[in-house]
Amino acid sequence: MARISSTYTQTLLFVCATLVLLSASLLGSLAIKARFSDGPSVLFSGGPLIAGEMVIGQEPDWSFVRNIRTFELQLISPANSRTLWIVEHDGKLYLNSNYMGGLRQRLWKRWPEQAERDGRAIMRIEGKRYERNLVRIKTGPIVEHITQAFTEKYPVEMTAAEVQAEELWLFELAPRNPKTNGGLR
Repeated sequence: MARISSTYTQTLLFVCATLVLLSASLLGSLAIKARFSDGPSVLFSGGPLIAGEMVIGQEPDWSFVRNIRTFELQLISPANSRTLWIVEHDGKLYLNSNYMGGLRQRLWKRWPEQAERDGRAIMRIEGKRYERNLVRIKTGPIVEHITQAFTEKYPVEMTAAEVQAEELWLFELAPRNPKTNGGLR
């Protein structure tokens, strides 16, 4: 009887180990494939945003973004893309990065610090691409307006206190300016 349960245990361990390895292999393959794809997948950041008309010229009326839940953003350096939330306030666009308070979160989310160093980016909304410059916003009355806009649009409460504590980072998606590459406001 002990021999049967030992064999059963070994078989069960083998099956579990095989399932874990197959799952890890599948997820790893999907992550690698996403890095070379045009845009992000649901789970993984993607490669450069290539498809879609590049809109150049006068700024559009961004009010249509009120009906857009997510958009795609690619930093120029490194050229990785991700899906993010977006709000419009007073004709300007803003994005956020939650969960920035701890070391683990900052290791998991590297793009906000990369954007702060070099804010040049491309965003894609409804198949159209726009050159942007990400400018981090840490202070000022605008912080309260932006956090309120995110709270009204998405099922999460965002506060100016979180921005001040650096648990929540906010960026303006400003028009590209050849004289700057991002920064802080």
